[in-house]
Amino acid sequence: MRAPNEALIVIDIQNDFCPGGALAVAGGDEIVPGVNALMAEFPAVILTQDWHPGGHSSFASTYNAAPYSTMEMPYGTQVLWPDHCIQGTDGAAFHKDLVTTGDLIIRKGFNPAIDSYSAFFENDHKTPTGLEGYLRTRGIDTLTLVGLATDFCVNFSAVDAAKLGFTVTVRTDLCRAIDMNGSLAAAIDGMKAAGVEVL
Repeated sequence: MRAPNEALIVIDIQNDFCPGGALAVAGGDEIVPGVNALMAEFPAVILTQDWHPGGHSSFASTYNAAPYSTMEMPYGTQVLWPDHCIQGTDGAAFHKDLVTTGDLIIRKGFNPAIDSYSAFFENDHKTPTGLEGYLRTRGIDTLTLVGLATDFCVNFSAVDAAKLGFTVTVRTDLCRAIDMNGSLAAAIDGMKAAGVEVL
């Protein structure tokens, strides 16, 4: 068992990000057995869940725009995604084989006006999800991240955690990436530059 100050953060292993889903990440379901096994090593396990209302501002369909095009928002450039992880739908549910008996589930992206890749902040990089406070009150300062997708939600979560002063490791063998226009290589470089250990 890991030390009491360590936690495993399991990012967005949901049906819409797995093969057959609305925003499928290639091989997204392959990591589930390894993630389940790793959970048993940690005294604290936190799962995140993308949780959008219909008509979310990050959805291409909201503007009749092409999926994966971009749009300038008050908080910066936003990729316009296919509709995904809509609250209460099967697509938003965790993968059926994922162990979900963790200590906490953080739902993100529920504000219709702003997307939220990171487990710690919405995409304005200011509005907190509450995860930092939860970890600090439990005396947790060392995090291991796994999940989907390496280059978006895992990346943003890892960089934010490092900026907040946590010791952060990303297990890339238990992540899968979208890799859009070189986004995976850029994410790996960005995480390393932020002080994240990328294994």
